[in-house]
Amino acid sequence: MKKYILFVLLVSTPIFAQDVNNSKDLDSLTSIFNLEEVTVSAIKAKNDTPVSFVNLSKENIEKTNLAQDIPILLKNTPSVVTHSDAGAGIGYSSIRIRGSDQTRVNVTINGIPYNDSESMQVYWVDLPDFASSIENIQIQRGVGTSTNGPGAFGGSINIQTNSASENPFFEINNTLGSFGTVKNSVGFSTGFIDNFELSGRVSRIKSDGYIDRSGSNLRSYFLQGVYRDENTLIKVLNFAGHEITDQAWYGVDSSTLETNRKYNMAGEYYDEFGNTLYYEDQVDNYKQNHLQIHWNQIYQNGWNSNFGIHFTNGKGFFENYNLGYGSSDYIDRRWLDNDFYGILYSLNKKTEDFNANIGGSLNKYNGLHYGEYLWYDQINSAVNQYDFKEKFYDDFGDKGEFNIYAKIDYYITDKLTLYGDLQFRNIKYEAGISANSTLTGYIEDGFENLDKSFNFFNPKFGLFYNLNDNNNLFFSFARAHREPTRTDYANGNPNEEKLDDFELGWKLNSNNLALSLNAFYMIYEDQLVLTGQRDINGYEIRRNIGESYRVGIEFDSSIKLNNKLNIETNFSLSENKNKDFYSTFDGNLKNFGNTDLAYSPNLILNNILNFNPNKKVLISLRSNM
Repeated sequence: MKKYILFVLLVSTPIFAQDVNNSKDLDSLTSIFNLEEVTVSAIKAKNDTPVSFVNLSKENIEKTNLAQDIPILLKNTPSVVTHSDAGAGIGYSSIRIRGSDQTRVNVTINGIPYNDSESMQVYWVDLPDFASSIENIQIQRGVGTSTNGPGAFGGSINIQTNSASENPFFEINNTLGSFGTVKNSVGFSTGFIDNFELSGRVSRIKSDGYIDRSGSNLRSYFLQGVYRDENTLIKVLNFAGHEITDQAWYGVDSSTLETNRKYNMAGEYYDEFGNTLYYEDQVDNYKQNHLQIHWNQIYQNGWNSNFGIHFTNGKGFFENYNLGYGSSDYIDRRWLDNDFYGILYSLNKKTEDFNANIGGSLNKYNGLHYGEYLWYDQINSAVNQYDFKEKFYDDFGDKGEFNIYAKIDYYITDKLTLYGDLQFRNIKYEAGISANSTLTGYIEDGFENLDKSFNFFNPKFGLFYNLNDNNNLFFSFARAHREPTRTDYANGNPNEEKLDDFELGWKLNSNNLALSLNAFYMIYEDQLVLTGQRDINGYEIRRNIGESYRVGIEFDSSIKLNNKLNIETNFSLSENKNKDFYSTFDGNLKNFGNTDLAYSPNLILNNILNFNPNKKVLISLRSNM
């Protein structure tokens, strides 16, 4: 198999910057970081939290931040597999953790849920070059700690955006790469002036993609205003993205893969002479705008709090050339117009004996789904023009979610810590159709009258033991529940999913060596798994299967050979099975025994060799399988 690698050239030009050069500035900077961490301290795992996780700092992210989407930047972390529709890592990309797709990976930005409320998908393409505005990322594997938003069924990704800059700077970054890839971005910060700081970024990314007609035209900005004093930090953030991408999500069959692996069927049609043509506007066009306000406060006697409000608006469409409506070709647009808003809060207390958190969130989603016909072939049409309405379907989906959690790290001894975490989630989801859908006769199955409510209780417990200064052990148990997605309801009447997750781990940290070894056993009840079928709209159909499991080990290492050379290696070995899988075959119900869960590899291996000849140059060789 041929392998194509995206080679890029990064040119970063800091126009001006100032150094922190006295102890007062250093103390001030430490205060900023402590206040910044309050935003996410209630949901992030700490060094002594008994869960499996990895932290990526801004420095780690910048090493690979070369225009590609966030999943591609995370692909060398343990138990992670990524996918790019266009093949170049720009455009529509996705991530799987321990074989679980990203609808089961909880993603938050500053503690605010980013998963789409109805589909639970994560549309990274809607925030191009967002990695340039990230301070750190924590990836938790398994259920992890309680957080806001949908339940983590494979992992969670906690993103914290840029910290305030003590000093002013202005920088220009440019990337050139394979497949016509170009990224241009400009960033700045005023530094703190009388307790206020303003920073921002503007980016543009273009790429032709590796797959035929899989180009991307992406734009984004990030703007942040900060007020701080000794114990208070208030941040106002506005960030947005606009993506126009050619559709490249259809895939190919195995025979085409052997002969024309770049083939893309999107927009394909034929003229009157039988010549193959492609519709030029077969695109996905979507805008998303985020507003966040965070207030972090540090009090006396170890208390601190966070309160945040947020609002997200998204609107866009994908446009299709369709072969054959009766005997007619036609072009349609399918729109999504939604708002997502809410509040989050946490109150935290730390003493010599314990570290405790109480927090939660209240969120509301309002989504509109509608389609409109743009054109149809009147010459060849056997369809009455009356059938072509301005909106041929018009649906809505409203979802509300409330969650509250309480966590404690209780220090039994200097070496032993008891971890407890209790969460309650309430979800209410309603979906329906408009009178216009009834008039046209186009009704999306499953949405005529949908009204579902869920109450989930998710307990988590664990022990963390320090063997010595360099070695520690942990064990944890966590339960999680997850509600079905919008598409699941379109294709049946599914049950909620349940998961019990057992984790056992060991970590070693010394000056030049870091090792971790983790074993996991994840037991599912009523897991929704892929059947291999698709519905009328092209979405993959899933159904509950009773019992299934994932069991495996994860190894992660980093070895610093000298000041210029280090090696990082991680691998995951796992077994991922349906238990006693039943399915209809030749009209009869048949037991197929234990079958593999789709898209769940038994082996994932990553190797990284980093060479720093000096402070300004990094040469990195990376491989994964």
